[in-house]
Amino acid sequence: MESGWRIGVVIPAKNEEAHIKDVLETLPDWIDCAVVVNDGSTDNTGQVAKMAQTTCETFHLDGGGQGVGAAIDMGHQHLLGHFAEPFISVVMAGDGQMDPSDIPSLIAPIIVGLADHVKGNREVHSEGFNRMPQSRQRASKVLSWLTTLAAGQPIGDPQCGFTATSYRVLRTWNWNRSWKGYGYPNFWLINLSKVGWRIHEMPVKSIYRNEVSGIKPLSFFSRVGVMMTVEFHRRNLSWLLPGSMLPHTWFALMAYLLGWSALLPTISNDLEHVLLERGVPAWILVLAWWTLAHLFDRSGTRTRRELHTYAPP
Repeated sequence: MESGWRIGVVIPAKNEEAHIKDVLETLPDWIDCAVVVNDGSTDNTGQVAKMAQTTCETFHLDGGGQGVGAAIDMGHQHLLGHFAEPFISVVMAGDGQMDPSDIPSLIAPIIVGLADHVKGNREVHSEGFNRMPQSRQRASKVLSWLTTLAAGQPIGDPQCGFTATSYRVLRTWNWNRSWKGYGYPNFWLINLSKVGWRIHEMPVKSIYRNEVSGIKPLSFFSRVGVMMTVEFHRRNLSWLLPGSMLPHTWFALMAYLLGWSALLPTISNDLEHVLLERGVPAWILVLAWWTLAHLFDRSGTRTRRELHTYAPP
């Protein structure tokens, strides 16, 4: 327990027999509970995890191989049924790439009332991405840009799964349509922005050895890219509904549609015809309109956070 808050750690693990014991045994002694979700391992992850000597209460769940997102959801929901409020659910991977000593800084913004969801950012840590392969660093920067656009607010290192989440978020989350696989952090960030939950980032250490990622880049970017596009539109369109309407979203929508108008000559408007006739390239118009749409979107996201009602713990 920390400052009156119970702290649980959700550990999704798949084929992590080499690291899972150390992950559990290095948890701080003030952690109340650890939930290990074995996500369809074909090695001895489950048995090794049960052999770990921990100072906290430990639960072992079978994730059934549905995906890392589904495993994390299972852990979150277990804590919802196990803990009295207030509590925080921390997510740590079972691969040993996250430093338990970073947990205090992750949970602090929630405890003092500054955030509802805190995510780690390895890039801004004093050691940076450390030994992360260059290809993954480049992919992280691209995904940061895409997630920023989809979430309507600046997001750094979106694929870092080292997070802390308030019970307030968990008790209102729609578990029925939560994302099950890779891309889970992106899905959460977009939908947290949609509701108006406060997202905070804290530096965390990046620990890399000689691991080989199981992610297939083409498949990952295709599936996650489509998901983020869909969730971006769902987020913005939901703000046009009665009771949720934000004027910023109307301005963003108009600028967004004008961008498509500039991109598709068959539906260009008079203003664009004049600008095109004066030699302004079509791509400049598209970029200008969509940049304006994003700025209105950011303003709307900020307003949504300000309008969100927060109750005391």
